[in-house]
Amino acid sequence: MEGRLIGNVESLSQGPSGSGLPSFVTLLKVHRELLVSRIRNTQCLIDNLIKNEYFSNEDAEIAAQYPTQADKVRKILDLAQSKGEEVSEYCIYVLQQVADAYYDLHPWLEKIGFRPTEVISKKPVENTDPVSRYHQKLRDELGRDTKFISSYAQKEDMLLEETYSANIMEFINHKNEKLGSVNGLEDLLDDNIGLINGDGEAVYVFGDAGIGKSMLLQKMQNLWAKGEFNVGAKFFFRFRCRMFSCFKQDETICLKDLLFKYNCFPDQDPEEVFYFILKFPHTVLFTFDGFDEINSDFDLSSVPENCSPNESIHALVLLVGLLSGKLLKGSKKILTARTGTEIHKNIVRKKVYLRGFSSSNLKEYTKMFFRDEGCRTMVLNQLEANPNMSSLCTVPLFCWIIFKCFDHFYSAFDSHELPDCNVTLTDIFLLMTEVHLNRTQKTNLLKKNNRSQVETFRSKKETLFTLSKIAHTGMEKSLFVFDQDEITTGLCEQDLHLGFLRAVPTYGDCGDQSSYEFLHLTLQSFFTALFLVTDEKVRGKELLKFFAECATPDTALRTCFPIRWLNNYRPTGADPFRNNEHFHFTNLFLCGLLSKARQKLLRHLVSPTLINKKRKVLLAYFFESMKSHLRSLTRARLKQYKQVQVMPNFVWMLRCIYETQSEKVGRVVAKSMRANYIKLTYCNAYSADCSAISFVMHHFQKHLALDLDNNNINDYGIKQLLPCFSRLAVLRVSVNQITDQGIRVLYDELSKYRIVTYLGLYNNQITDIGAKYVARLIEECPSLIYVKIGANRITTEGGKSLAYAIQKSKTMYEIGMWGNAIGDEGAKAFAEALKNHPTLTNI
Repeated sequence: MEGRLIGNVESLSQGPSGSGLPSFVTLLKVHRELLVSRIRNTQCLIDNLIKNEYFSNEDAEIAAQYPTQADKVRKILDLAQSKGEEVSEYCIYVLQQVADAYYDLHPWLEKIGFRPTEVISKKPVENTDPVSRYHQKLRDELGRDTKFISSYAQKEDMLLEETYSANIMEFINHKNEKLGSVNGLEDLLDDNIGLINGDGEAVYVFGDAGIGKSMLLQKMQNLWAKGEFNVGAKFFFRFRCRMFSCFKQDETICLKDLLFKYNCFPDQDPEEVFYFILKFPHTVLFTFDGFDEINSDFDLSSVPENCSPNESIHALVLLVGLLSGKLLKGSKKILTARTGTEIHKNIVRKKVYLRGFSSSNLKEYTKMFFRDEGCRTMVLNQLEANPNMSSLCTVPLFCWIIFKCFDHFYSAFDSHELPDCNVTLTDIFLLMTEVHLNRTQKTNLLKKNNRSQVETFRSKKETLFTLSKIAHTGMEKSLFVFDQDEITTGLCEQDLHLGFLRAVPTYGDCGDQSSYEFLHLTLQSFFTALFLVTDEKVRGKELLKFFAECATPDTALRTCFPIRWLNNYRPTGADPFRNNEHFHFTNLFLCGLLSKARQKLLRHLVSPTLINKKRKVLLAYFFESMKSHLRSLTRARLKQYKQVQVMPNFVWMLRCIYETQSEKVGRVVAKSMRANYIKLTYCNAYSADCSAISFVMHHFQKHLALDLDNNNINDYGIKQLLPCFSRLAVLRVSVNQITDQGIRVLYDELSKYRIVTYLGLYNNQITDIGAKYVARLIEECPSLIYVKIGANRITTEGGKSLAYAIQKSKTMYEIGMWGNAIGDEGAKAFAEALKNHPTLTNI
């Protein structure tokens, strides 16, 4: 019977019916039971039948009066059949065209081989399905919300398209070894590249504070809203992880409310939309931003490992369920966190390292920020002349602050000049604070602002103290969202418009009150440090409390999931979501604010005697703690060197020392190291850290070996090492994003002193141009006997240059070239160089 009916359908699709039986009407009759059980959305059918005048309003009212969905479907089918062949065919046509609404009927439509007649195929079909409408509503809302970037000055919003600049992103494995580059955002969800665990649920994106994680997600959300992020996602739900800290211990929520309440609510039939999400989780994309910012006392081990999507439970349990795949398994998830937040391997599908701006990224961003070519050229020239500032600019947040300061000084003082000396991160945040405090000053169209930094800070002294107290109160508890009462108690409306705080959506059971947060976590760290410096009640122990927080054993390695099915170990009393980078930044700013250079400013805010006392406490702590730390490091005795292996925490110590700008501390640390081979591999050091490294290492009196393999120092970092080159006998900078520009600096400096014996440049971005500089160094520097330059971008020309240089050298012992594309001619040149060479034994 069904075969005969399908034949009738096919014959009808080819021309007018020649038989007596109305085949489309019969189709609806024969398959009535299947249609009644699988049609969940009657409204879309009715809307289209009315629009094409197949149904009257009275027909629609008759169908709508039935209490159950099944009865409504039965009545619609009865009415369609009673109206004849064309209406019945159009009903089937709507079921085919609105695929999102009638997904359960796809197999049936394929089985019957339905093809509409020419008349019906010209009839319009409007998708009024609640799932499709919700999809469009999500697009519209995300498009509006992500079109602009809220800046530190809330008065001005910047278009995302005119501000966003790409960042260096790399896929890495669990050993932090590079697997490949992320060439486009869609690569993040493409399993053909970077996959390390096919059973994992989340793409884990990490990087330092201010490196651009949130901006990356905003760009992704904006592209999806415009239909330009093609990863098969019908729904896009975004969450800021700090919101989960706002839920009270006994507060519960179900998955449906979590999705809809904190994104947007469907205008029609939310139950049908949620049913679709549960049935097709692969059509859902989640972003969870700032996983390390969750702070909660909720005991996750007290709840079952599994939870129902319809059960009301604590929001953190839902989060864990989503990330682990216990809820909506197969949905796409992107999770961001700061470096040092270790997510359990079970849930990590891919691991992505966000490195910051390359030199080309920085130039592109400069071009977008400074529209005027003259201003842009002036800024680029200053950056070129100041490697220290250029290094800070590789971190997008710091770059934005520096550029805003350029803008401010131009508008206020007719100059784009910033300090030409060593610029610390504290300097940058003080400048940024000055810029935004000056926004409240009345302007004169004929007279530029000439108020000094001291006058600016003194005029808003009480506001600064209030902000610092709020920041400190939150930092003590690792809380980053503040209730309205906490904010408005000490701040007036004008203070809220300075741009340091911003209103955020209300989370949890907070009623109609607004909540607030600092515009970036590093800004809260800065104001916390300001509180520690300026509050008279803060004494020695409390002044150093955040150093103690950072010294907790294994803090950086603690997993963020103390769930039985993820990890069997949980330290007593430990916060499972904790990351201590905000404490590190607080310590860093504390060192900067208590430096000698800052005393001129701070003595106008607090007693100079108080500042001196706190500075002495800090320096005394440094001398003792650094000596103790250095004694605990892993050491090894090599043939010519005493080697010490430092850990990532040591880089933070160097950063703090650099902020103090105390040469005395630098000398003590260099002396206390009792080693001349410093191994800083896999320490997450970036280019600006090379200023801190040089600040200490230039105090070494004898030859020094420095191993910086597998970091992120790039060309700007090479320039920052200039004070060390007169002492460097061994330099290893493999896997560090170094280009020909950095190699030119190495050649210029190392050829001056001619003491280098080992040069490691493996897996960078060196082309034939850089290879020629290395070749010249081999020729001019007889001390150089080891060169590792494999896995770069060297072709035949560069290979021949290196081979000829080696042929001339009488001391070269080993050169590593594996992974380059030097071709047959390059290989022949090396074979010739190897013939009768007095020392070369390994290629």
